[in-house]
Amino acid sequence: MSVEEPYLAQPAPGVYAYVQPDGGWCLNNAGFVSDGGRTLLVDTAATERRALALRGAVLAAGVPLPRTVVNTHHHGDHTYGNGVFAPGAVILGHEAARAEQLAAGHQLEMIWPATDFGKVEITPPDLTYADRLTLHVGGIEVRVLHPGVAHTTGDSVVWLPRQKVVFTGDLVFAGGTPFLAMGSLSGSLRALERLRELGARTVVPGHGPLTDPSAYDSTERYLRHVGELAREGRSRGLTPLETARRADLGEFASWRESERLVANVHRAYAELAGEPEGAPLDILAVLRDMTVMNGGTPILCHA
Repeated sequence: MSVEEPYLAQPAPGVYAYVQPDGGWCLNNAGFVSDGGRTLLVDTAATERRALALRGAVLAAGVPLPRTVVNTHHHGDHTYGNGVFAPGAVILGHEAARAEQLAAGHQLEMIWPATDFGKVEITPPDLTYADRLTLHVGGIEVRVLHPGVAHTTGDSVVWLPRQKVVFTGDLVFAGGTPFLAMGSLSGSLRALERLRELGARTVVPGHGPLTDPSAYDSTERYLRHVGELAREGRSRGLTPLETARRADLGEFASWRESERLVANVHRAYAELAGEPEGAPLDILAVLRDMTVMNGGTPILCHA
């Protein structure tokens, strides 16, 4: 499979988005903020090789290596490269993201044993927060906000109020299907409202090309569609897989990783049953159902 090379976009002075096409499984976005004297990095990458390429892109932009790395959540495609930067940088994340990363360990290697992740040392946040905090990168104000349980229980949004740029992490997949297996459907809808309130002009999603706040609307329509499918399927006594296989995705049929629908229906079923937001699902069962939805072929890490 041919994969395009990562590229840098600069939505505002001193603000860089590092985009890894096509944004599929394990091809996340990162970014960095710098005043030329100090640098803050948002997320790393899924493999040692890709994290080193990100490091090279920071240096090629003519700015110092980061003193701070913010993880938007614990998933390995956003955190496995932490160790490449940690010797000189403090890793920052939500307190739940630290716990989740430690619990997950080398989970990606277990899911995708054929992928060459390189030398990955699990490097969780050594500085955590509960609700919000503000950092200053020279003259650039950086707000790190916890939107509640959404994609995971430990999500962070990185908001630059002056530049009107927001790094959403995996609250938004531009052109890709949301993934709620470790988070919450209702919480994700609330998180979208919080994102709207920020008033961003440029949205750097967790995966896919840079976009704008219209991505919130399409994401919300998808989530509400999942909720309707789950309510109807559960009332008819269908399993999440049966509900997902019968579903008409309509406007969302062209989004990448459509097999995530069954994972999202699993999450919606759990919430309809009264489970707390973010309560652990049987991830092996979810992965099995996604394999069925993927035509019997296991999902692939593209890193």
